[in-house]
Amino acid sequence: MRRPVQAALLVLSGLALLRGALFSDLYLRYVKAGMRPLLIASGAVLLGLGLAEAWSWYRRKREDGEHPPPRVVWLLFLPVLSLLCYAPPALGAYTAAREAPKSTTTQPQDFDPLPTTSPLPLTLGDFTDRVREDHTKAIRGRTVQMTGFATPAGQGGGWYLTRLIINCCAADAQSVKVRVYGTPSPKSDTWVTVTGVWHPHGTLGTASAEVALNAHTLEKIHRPTNGYADALPLG
Repeated sequence: MRRPVQAALLVLSGLALLRGALFSDLYLRYVKAGMRPLLIASGAVLLGLGLAEAWSWYRRKREDGEHPPPRVVWLLFLPVLSLLCYAPPALGAYTAAREAPKSTTTQPQDFDPLPTTSPLPLTLGDFTDRVREDHTKAIRGRTVQMTGFATPAGQGGGWYLTRLIINCCAADAQSVKVRVYGTPSPKSDTWVTVTGVWHPHGTLGTASAEVALNAHTLEKIHRPTNGYADALPLG
C-alpha cells in the first residue's frame, strides 16, 4: 500500500472516531458513555499520525517509476467512509429477538418496601426480580411504569418491552424483556413508556410467574441517550 493511501486511511479513521465521539453522541450506539475519552484520544492519535504521514510523504521526493496502488486498495476506504457518511443504527429488536433474556437467580430475596408512588417507575430488571424473587408479592396489583423498545414476541401473544444492556460495547449486549398484553404492538424498535399491572400467570414470587404486564397506557418516546442501560422511565 502506498503512503498516500495509508495517510488518507488514518486521517479518515480519525475523523470518523472524532465525529462519533466528540461532535455527536453516535458512539453511544456501540459503546458505553465511559468509553468516550478513549475514543476521542484514539481519533486524535489516528488523525495526527495520518497528517504526519502525509506531510512526510510530500516532503520526500517520490521514487522514479512509482506506480499507483492496486485498485483493490480503494475498497479499504468503504468502511471508513461509511462511518463518516452513514453510521450503522443502534442495536434493537433484531438483536433482542435472537438474544436469550438476561438470567435471574429465581431465588427468594429480601427486598426493600416499594414506594407508594403510583404509577411506580421501575426498570425491566427490577420488575423481573420482583415478579420472580420477591416472596412478599409486593408487586401484586401495583401500577408500574417502564420504558423500553418494542420487540415481536412470536408465539404466546403480546409483544416484548425490551432493553439491551452492555458491559463494554455492543458486542456483549444482553436483553431484558417484559411481555406486554392488552395493547397492540408498536412497530419494532419503537421506544415507548408503558403503564400497567403484573399479568397474573403463575405463582408470584417464584420462577413460575410470568414476567408480563397488562398494559393500561402506552406512550411513544424518543430513544433515550442511555439506551444501553436498564434505566428508569424518564420523567
